[in-house]
Amino acid sequence: MRERIYRSEALIVRRSDFSEADRLLVLATPAGKRRVVAKGVRKTSSRLAGHIELFTHTALLLAVGRNLDIITQSQVLDSFSALRGDLSGLGGAYYIAELYDKVTEEQEENRPLFDLLVTTFTTLDAGVARDLVLRAYELRLLDIIGYRPQLHRCPICQELLTEEANRFSPTLGGVLCQRDGVADRAALPVQLATFKLLRYLQQQPFEVLNQMQISVGVRQEAETLMRAYLRHVLERDLKSVAFLEETLRSNAT
Repeated sequence: MRERIYRSEALIVRRSDFSEADRLLVLATPAGKRRVVAKGVRKTSSRLAGHIELFTHTALLLAVGRNLDIITQSQVLDSFSALRGDLSGLGGAYYIAELYDKVTEEQEENRPLFDLLVTTFTTLDAGVARDLVLRAYELRLLDIIGYRPQLHRCPICQELLTEEANRFSPTLGGVLCQRDGVADRAALPVQLATFKLLRYLQQQPFEVLNQMQISVGVRQEAETLMRAYLRHVLERDLKSVAFLEETLRSNAT
């Protein structure tokens, strides 16, 4: 039988007002995504309000409710304060959280995906090359949920890809070999430097990202390819993309 009171580590990925003084929170947890309610937190007297801000990594004590479980205590593990003070960091946070939200179902246990989310927020908060953090996050998330783009073998013939491969097919799921490059007329061109970058990001730890010197053109092409692939997987664009692009433009001016 489920305990009436339980503890859970969580990262708050979405929130909205609920009834007169409550908030509805969407949490990422090791046990999966779940919706919970924080009662009375919109009152000025609430002691809990400052501990359940959006994009906070927290340790929660919850009580089992009839429809939604209720947060009774919260201890902040990391508030990611640096990214909150920077528009591009905040744009990245919204994007990371929305992508997690779109690929997960409630209460489907996935510890690796939760750990990836926390690691990505931590790295983003540290100010590490933020566009590369997003590309690494996308590639790892796709791997975990079973949509790893094929960057080492042709998705059609399974032959090892060589440096001559220069077409990326979101529909077929990866980079095509020279022989099968015409299999998808809508495949996108990919230059060798971008091809190598995506393969590197797919396998290397986040710690290496700040050591990389990558041209603006290669970074932009990597973003274009991953955006196209995610659009195919999700069958839509994420709402946060427009805000993310606006923050990046503001940061560049």
